[in-house]
Amino acid sequence: MKARVTIDRDVLIGETHDRLFGAFVEHLGRCVYGGIFEPGHPEADEKGFRQDVLALVRELAPTIMRYPGGNFVSGYNWEDGVGPVEQRPRRLDLAWMSTEPNTFGTNEFIDWCRAANIEPMLAVNLGTRGGDAARNLVEYCNHPSGTHWSDLRRAHGWEQPHEVKFWCLGNEVDGPWQMEHKTAREYGRVATESAKMMKWIDPSLELAACGSSARNMPTFGAWEREVLQHTFDHVEFISLHTYLNDYAGDMPSFLASADLMDSFIEEVVAIADAVAAERRSDKRLMLSFDEWNVWYRTRGKKEGRTVPGWPVAPQILEEVYTMGDALAFGGACISLLNHADRVKAACLAQLVNAIAPIMTETGGPAWRQTIFFPFAQMSNLGRGRVLRARVESPTYSTSYYDPRGAQEHRFTLPEVPYLKCAAVHDADGGFATLFLLNRHLQEDVALEVELRGLGAGSVVSAETLRHDDLSATNTKDAPERVAPAPLPGAALQDGVLRATLPAASWSVIRVKLG
Repeated sequence: MKARVTIDRDVLIGETHDRLFGAFVEHLGRCVYGGIFEPGHPEADEKGFRQDVLALVRELAPTIMRYPGGNFVSGYNWEDGVGPVEQRPRRLDLAWMSTEPNTFGTNEFIDWCRAANIEPMLAVNLGTRGGDAARNLVEYCNHPSGTHWSDLRRAHGWEQPHEVKFWCLGNEVDGPWQMEHKTAREYGRVATESAKMMKWIDPSLELAACGSSARNMPTFGAWEREVLQHTFDHVEFISLHTYLNDYAGDMPSFLASADLMDSFIEEVVAIADAVAAERRSDKRLMLSFDEWNVWYRTRGKKEGRTVPGWPVAPQILEEVYTMGDALAFGGACISLLNHADRVKAACLAQLVNAIAPIMTETGGPAWRQTIFFPFAQMSNLGRGRVLRARVESPTYSTSYYDPRGAQEHRFTLPEVPYLKCAAVHDADGGFATLFLLNRHLQEDVALEVELRGLGAGSVVSAETLRHDDLSATNTKDAPERVAPAPLPGAALQDGVLRATLPAASWSVIRVKLG
């Protein structure tokens, strides 16, 4: 099978923002306790941070980290997680039916972010709480000194302000599974008033309002429009969430699902711009795709989501990712890159153990899941100018199943190109990097890429992620069963890159430009 891609230096989608390469830590299962934080572990430092996990996080290279939720934040009292650890209360967490010991909280999270060299992103509780708690948390985190909350932070041992600049106004408040689920009007009002007070304390904040928790929500579209009619003047971002799935056991459809992510982004952009037009405003809201991943095996199954008896840090949502999952995940990476003009923040959900690229054994080792590799390659190599790639490829038709509760949604995808591609130009470093997904399960792709206006050069690296068994996984005992390998034969001559992409593969080719 042949495919051709044309890339022109002057045909630009947009510049990637550093926050596009973010991830997510929630008080969910073993993400925090037994994940990033495990006092007493042989690899833990004096603060309880697992250094083996930190080493993998640095390799993964996320740039911003969302915390503390997620569903968890809609019932979280942030005051429970600060101050002397021995005085912190234990609480029942209704999001994940577990007990929260609060031995890790806001200050510990900030310290962990500093250790990992990652920007913190905080979410405020607009479920069971509101603007008063939100503004107090901003004062606690960002005000230098001389007030109740800022001096309390200093008394707790953090003399300097945390200077957290990116904040989420709640989480998935459109969903009836959320604690104190709200209508668009109810949420729009509390988000607006919270945003006003938060910015009165710190005008430099950037705020994200909650958009729809999925494209197939019955309120999608109407929700965004009404929420933005309230919050438009007070926020910089609208959020959106997506989890790709293979419930139907249909690999071609699964690999096409990232194309619906493209549609979701473009629809939210259109709604946000329509609200701007109604207001005769030239302001353009950006998108925060602050939850995205592949997730379906432990999703929607009670036995995989909760453990009876209100345990601390139960083993829940520990999705074991396959080679096939890594391919669909790579398609999502490409979708994010190809919307870098408006998606300026994004968070892979989550970081460790719970639907995560990194797995650990409590008291034991840590290892990379299959989805680790596309993200690490995107984050490390995908910074720069995203160029519009014109793809000429054979196509296939399929339909994608995406349930939400008792509802069933099938989306028809009539023309899915077997090749999905993103191209990033690092003008400062003099590189062009191609991210390539071959969705054909049997045929290799004979690829030609015309690089217009980028100058002569040579291929400096070419890797592919593939396995004969699409159900192959990485485990504690076989942590490198699925891993990138050299892609032979990739060469650049007379401005044309040629390579053969194996069937069912994710490939990354990096070119040094002349």
